Amino acid sequence: MDLCAVVLAAGEGTRLRPLTERVPKALCPVGNVPLLNRALARLAGLGLTGPDRVAVNACYLGEQVVAQVGDRARLSVEPGDPLGTAGGLGKLRDWIAGRGVLVGNADAYLADPDAPPGPDVAALLDGWDGWTVRLLGQPADDPAAPGTFDGHRFVGFSLLPWRLVRDLPATFGDLVRAVWRPAEAAGALEVVSYPGVFYDTGTPADYLAANLHAAGGDSLVDPAATVTGRVHRAVVGAGAMVRGEVTRAVIWPGATVGPDERLTDAIRAGTDLTVPAGRIARPGTA
Repeated sequence: MDLCAVVLAAGEGTRLRPLTERVPKALCPVGNVPLLNRALARLAGLGLTGPDRVAVNACYLGEQVVAQVGDRARLSVEPGDPLGTAGGLGKLRDWIAGRGVLVGNADAYLADPDAPPGPDVAALLDGWDGWTVRLLGQPADDPAAPGTFDGHRFVGFSLLPWRLVRDLPATFGDLVRAVWRPAEAAGALEVVSYPGVFYDTGTPADYLAANLHAAGGDSLVDPAATVTGRVHRAVVGAGAMVRGEVTRAVIWPGATVGPDERLTDAIRAGTDLTVPAGRIARPGTA
């Protein structure tokens, strides 16, 4: 059946402040690749590419998102404050135009252990009847906790039928209340289990953990970085300069670590911003 995809990239990423005061959350790098690029690459693995098949919404620091996307997808720029997950789709109704829609959060880090990064969201599409709502999920530690669906926590991607999208208004709203819970109550929601690793990258601890996972248990240093110090299980971006010692850290592109610095469990941006990550979160796995 005819299908399109929307990557949600309009949010402010308040839990990652002050990092997201400089860069929108969707463009924060994980493994030296902006999260938004990871989402677009995952959709491309499913054959979903170009502005006729893929859309990206933008709002907070939207000009950065627009520049990053270019002509790779349809851009939906929301004026003022972000419209939320449901309002963002409502603004794209005329573009969706009768199609089923695969919706992904730009900040979701997913890694398929069998074929990383892998088009692992393909399971959402397999055998879909075009009528039910499908969510990608993992068993929750507390199956009865608020925010769970059939004992699972949501892991970043959902598949929605046009019948539930066509009436969404282009006003603030979220998919949980507008689509998912009503579909669940009507017996029209299905959770598809995801067996890989998942981080929502919403907190500094999760963001650091996703980066370390992307590094594969070692360090990941961009060839355009300069390292004269010591790097232990860290990710170092293009143009960064590390003269001191970094351990379990993310050094953003262009950032610097001085010769007398010892940076551990933290994210460094520029020359003046260090965000402690605290206790590194464990991965979400099924």
